[in-house]
Amino acid sequence: MREMIFVEYDCGFENGKNMFHYRAGAIIVEDGCVLLAENGRENFFYSVGGGVHMNETAQEAVVRECLEETGVNYDVDRLAVIHENFWKGNGAYDKGFDCHEISFYFIMKPRNSRELNSNSYTRFGDKESLHWIPIKDLDKYKCFPSFLKDYLNAEHSGIEHIVTDGRAERFDENFERVGD
Repeated sequence: MREMIFVEYDCGFENGKNMFHYRAGAIIVEDGCVLLAENGRENFFYSVGGGVHMNETAQEAVVRECLEETGVNYDVDRLAVIHENFWKGNGAYDKGFDCHEISFYFIMKPRNSRELNSNSYTRFGDKESLHWIPIKDLDKYKCFPSFLKDYLNAEHSGIEHIVTDGRAERFDENFERVGD
């Protein structure tokens, strides 16, 4: 049996070769840039956020995760996206798993400052670094959620439901999307 990769109080589980995760993500934008994280173990950028804990709302989770990862208290503006995400795990954390994740993405209120006080580590002890990436340049980066650039470049009303199914895709060493 594989070692569980989730912190005991995260809402997620493994069942054989399947992995499920319930996540809350932050969309933090300042001056035309979006805040993304990366770590030394994975080769991509990702939104600030993480696993929703048992007995915690997604909104409580995103506020907690923002503070843990940025060192700054962010307030929620609104729920923006409910994201159903499927992929074939090939990274350091999810390798060999058929992954299914439900994420609630919240727009965080701007602070009119890009100053952060980050000293964040992944649950596996990898140092995270935060980057303000210009929205217009997002297509130059391998980043998740994959819908982020399109979402940030369009007008929206209400909550959107987005389904991403990447189970039949993989990325080559140059980070270009390649079909199996």
